Amino acid sequence: MLKNQCNIDVKINLNVFFVAVTTAVILALCPRDLLATTLNVGPGQTYTNLSAAFSAATPGDTVLIHPGNYLGAFFLIDVQGVKGNPITVRGVDRSSVVFLGASEAIHLSSCHHLTFENFTVRRQTGNGFNIDDGGTITQPTTNIVVRNVSFEDMNATGNNDFLKLSGLDSFLIEDCSFKNGAEGGSGIDMVGCHYGIIRKNTFTNLGSNCIQAKGGTHHISIERNFVANGGQRAFNVGGSTGLQFFRPANATFEAADISVTANIVIGGVTPIGYVGVVRADVSNNTFINPEKWGFRILQETVDETRFEKCGNNIFRNNIVWFNSGVSVMVNVGSNTSPETFLITNNLFYRHTNPTASGWNVGGVTQVNSLVGMNPLFADTATKDFSLLPSSGAIAAGAALPSNILDFTGKPFANPPSIGAMEGKPTTSVEEHKAPYLNFYPNPSVGVLTVEFEDAPFSVDVYSLNGKLLISTKSEQRSYQMATESLPPGAYVLRLSSPDKSLVRIFAVQ
Repeated sequence: MLKNQCNIDVKINLNVFFVAVTTAVILALCPRDLLATTLNVGPGQTYTNLSAAFSAATPGDTVLIHPGNYLGAFFLIDVQGVKGNPITVRGVDRSSVVFLGASEAIHLSSCHHLTFENFTVRRQTGNGFNIDDGGTITQPTTNIVVRNVSFEDMNATGNNDFLKLSGLDSFLIEDCSFKNGAEGGSGIDMVGCHYGIIRKNTFTNLGSNCIQAKGGTHHISIERNFVANGGQRAFNVGGSTGLQFFRPANATFEAADISVTANIVIGGVTPIGYVGVVRADVSNNTFINPEKWGFRILQETVDETRFEKCGNNIFRNNIVWFNSGVSVMVNVGSNTSPETFLITNNLFYRHTNPTASGWNVGGVTQVNSLVGMNPLFADTATKDFSLLPSSGAIAAGAALPSNILDFTGKPFANPPSIGAMEGKPTTSVEEHKAPYLNFYPNPSVGVLTVEFEDAPFSVDVYSLNGKLLISTKSEQRSYQMATESLPPGAYVLRLSSPDKSLVRIFAVQ
């Protein structure tokens, strides 16, 4: 009897073991989406509001919001997905899933690994969408994605923001739109945020600014965004913050290590404010018709025993296409270090009076820039700011860090074009190698000798306004071009072979 009982026990234990192992294998091999749950929210659905659905959500789940108007604020505190398995909030349709009115739409505190996408936030009286660390300062909210969300018609006039971020680390905001902001507010306002990417968003009719990074914010990339009327400072890189709100608490700057690349900004008082920021890199942007300044250098948080002066920043490879509203290109405030800025290889063109495009900023030095040259945009009327093949901005930029994409998502060439859009496609590794070019004497007196690495190659000479003056071809790698017919002045030299192209400026005496 005892022997039989033992056999039964062994069989039972083996069965339990087999079931456990089989379940573990199935869980390991089964795609995560098959294990996740979809929690439906909306009229006639399982959950009537976002908060109720989140109370049941676990990592990997999707909270699917059906069409309707949802009145916030929905407070989500200590909600956590896990790495590689976030909780996702997704609208069925971006335009018909609307968080409408109230003081806020959604407020996150001390949350991690969440994704929000595909809905609209409209007419809030406070902030549209608020993400913070719950005031802990040293324990940030982390790993948040906001994608494909429309922010519209802020129903407030003060310092009210569409997307308010305080104490947020490791985040992505992309493919969102921000339209008609509060007069004193921002599209995206960051206080003490770190390691974030803000890309491919559109901003229209904002109040104070489109994007603001302050309060100890660092390591933020602002890339490939489009702005039309971005307010006082489209990108306010830095700012002014109460000491109790800094993250980290001992930060010596409002902002640091901020990258602003390949954006297009139309209108607004100024596209860029460097405000108490250090090590900001503003490169390869296209700025169209700023109302007053090309950019500003300011220090609003002043304490020389603690805060670094605004300095050691870069303004490189940018096009500033402006009119008579800009009388001084750079506004320099007190307690700053403008002499530490690197301002190089930019193109400044006053399209209403090209001969008055000159640089007139005391204490701020620029080098290697093209002043008074028409960048030759494809069509300003339709806001097509790509460069025509004859543009002198092509291949005229300073070298960039690797893996930088232009506004359309193409890699920049080496050397890059000036502005937000690369002037020609880069289709091979070879095109990233700068072609050999030598030309002399410069200035030219009667003859300009040109040496190029390929033969045959085409030689084209343009005026600074883009008029083709000389077009010829060389069968050899060295060519002597007569320049006696050209009046004294500066000209654009373009050399091209079937797979290479390079543009340089030369002068005739």
